[in-house]
Order: sequence, then structure tokens, then C-alpha cells
Amino acid sequence: MSGLLLVSHALCPYVQRAAIVLAEKGVAFERVDVDLAHKPDWFLRLSPLGKTPVLVVDGEALFESAVICEYLDETQPPRLHPADPLARARERAWMEFGSAVLNGVAALYNAADAAALARAQAALRARFEQLDAVLGDGPWFAGARFGLVDAVFGPVFRYFDVIPEDGLFDGLPRVQAWRTALSARPSVRDAVTTDYADRLKAFLRARGSALSARLALPR
Repeated sequence: MSGLLLVSHALCPYVQRAAIVLAEKGVAFERVDVDLAHKPDWFLRLSPLGKTPVLVVDGEALFESAVICEYLDETQPPRLHPADPLARARERAWMEFGSAVLNGVAALYNAADAAALARAQAALRARFEQLDAVLGDGPWFAGARFGLVDAVFGPVFRYFDVIPEDGLFDGLPRVQAWRTALSARPSVRDAVTTDYADRLKAFLRARGSALSARLALPR
């Protein structure tokens, strides 16, 4: 493979998935950010949904992060998915679960008032309890093998380096250990720019949500 272009947004967690997989594969690529508030025409021609990421492979545009990650895993070693079809299907299901968790994070930072924020926190806590119940001894989702499920959840946990945890991970030792291992993984760590936390905080403060008000308070 050659001529890879990852069309990105600095805060997009779905872009991070693709960047993590590309790093795990050791594949060289160019990355260009777009302003999703003012989408350029060339980007809209590549992305039918007007969303990031888009991976351009020798002039052919692939969109949707799961599709991009699966394509990279099928074409570039080392394989991150398991060889067994049933195990592979299971991990694909947990990748989808990761997208549901990201939707829960969005509900958290968009919650209009304290009551909505509490509901979003409770829903996320339930998701993390489900994860803790299926995780093994680690360090990764599938044990010793770093896989696509790990690439999906690295961006999820990164949010909580900025968003107050409020007990979300209390009493969930497997989730906590997984989060720690992911944060130290070079591919996960380097999937964002060094000013990511500051950018995310500015984004969250600008939402006008209950969480925005909390982040605006002195800490």
C-alpha cells in the first residue's frame, strides 16, 4: 500500500481509531485536518456523510472508521483481529459496543442540566460495568493480543483525562487497568496532538451544557 491520506479532525475519536491502527501496522500515511464547521467541497466529495475519518487509498476514498480499520487489518500485517471466525465476530460486536459508549460520552457533554447529566453518567456507568464483567486479566481486551477493540476504546477513555470521572470507574478494576494500559500504548498516546487536552477542554466549555458550567469553575 502507498499513497495513504487520513482526512481527520483534531478531536474526532473515530479518526483516532484509524490512526491507532495505522500506527500498529507501521504504515506511513499523511494526515490532514478539516474544519467540520466549514466543510470544504473536496472533503464533501470524499465523504458522503460529511464526517471524519476518510482514508484515501491511491485515490479511492473509504469512509466510516470500522470499515477503515477492517480494511487495514485485512491488508496490512500484523493482524489485530483473531483468526477464529466466532472470536472475530465477538470482537466486532464489542467494537460496535464501543460506538455506543462514545454516544454515551456525547450525551454526557451535551446534557442540558444537572438531571440530564446524572442520567448520562448513570448510563455510562452501566456500560463500564458491562465491560468490567467481560474483561479478563488483560492487559488488552483479548488478553495478550492488542486488537481492534483496543483501538476503539483508546479514544473513549481519553475523554476522562479531561471530563471529571465522578466515580464512573470506581470498583471496576479490570476497566481501570485496561484504561491505564491503553493510555501508555504509543499508538494510542500519539493518535492525538500534544494540545489535544486543551482543545477538548475548550470544545467542552463552549457546548453551553451542564458539564460546560462545571469545567468553567476553578479547580
